[in-house]
Amino acid sequence: MAADFKITQLRHFIWVSELKGFHAAAKKAHRSQPAISLSIQDLENKLGEALFEKRSARTAKTELTAFGSDFLPKAKELVAHHDRIAQDMDLLVRHKTGHLRLASVPSIASQVLPDILVRFMADAPDLHISFYDDNSNTVLRMVEKQQVDFGICNQFYPDDHTDKQFTPIWKDQVGIVCPKDHELASRTGLHWEELHQHRLITNGTSLLLQQTEAAPLLKGSQFHISNMISLIAMLEAGMGITTLPRLAFPDGHHKLCFIPLVSPDIVRFTGIVTLNNKSLSPPAQSLIQLILDTTGAHN
Repeated sequence: MAADFKITQLRHFIWVSELKGFHAAAKKAHRSQPAISLSIQDLENKLGEALFEKRSARTAKTELTAFGSDFLPKAKELVAHHDRIAQDMDLLVRHKTGHLRLASVPSIASQVLPDILVRFMADAPDLHISFYDDNSNTVLRMVEKQQVDFGICNQFYPDDHTDKQFTPIWKDQVGIVCPKDHELASRTGLHWEELHQHRLITNGTSLLLQQTEAAPLLKGSQFHISNMISLIAMLEAGMGITTLPRLAFPDGHHKLCFIPLVSPDIVRFTGIVTLNNKSLSPPAQSLIQLILDTTGAHN
């Protein structure tokens, strides 16, 4: 018979794992340490496997077993699913008009959606919105797992996502970002071969250079930074230059500048992704329509 998991026990397991100890987990749960130990023991009995290695007096850390490491992401998924349902039901009980969830890549989330959402919420003051900001792969996974009503992503390949529909909305050109005192800063356009002599920092969007004549630049890069905040900090410090789509570059930055890459001319399409054969909630439909109206990207 399948194990009957209790959400509380799963939370205790996650906390002990993340906080590296039963004492810290007990403090977070506002329970005694023996109570947390019994909770974990009961969960282990249900699973039939140990979740944590036996502790010795020489170390205060609590380490997961191999089985515990495999079970941890599944426990987190179960708790997250439970919390989403509980949140939805709470909104219904309190007679709210609905809950809209969407996920977007950072460039659209920071530069485009704020104004659109302000207008949207003006007509839906009781609507609750959960907004997730992450990379395209994460957005696609959230759409696939139905964790959001729809997503906004780029780098969408139809052959890899036959269960989804992509509506392109925004088109932006790839360019070079460098400090304003850099020798390239005065240029109005750049050819990719001019960049060989400069230190290139790649990032997640640099994949757009693949399958183009500028692909050799990727092989010569010494640095890769995935986080935009860290990338901007390194550029400001003069570590090198990078490639970014125009919408991914912080508008009006006082230390950095954007120079279009004119050869090759690379563009990125960003748009709305939904699941095929799954109807959208009325709030999701309304927001998508507002995005289409605002951008002029009507079907």
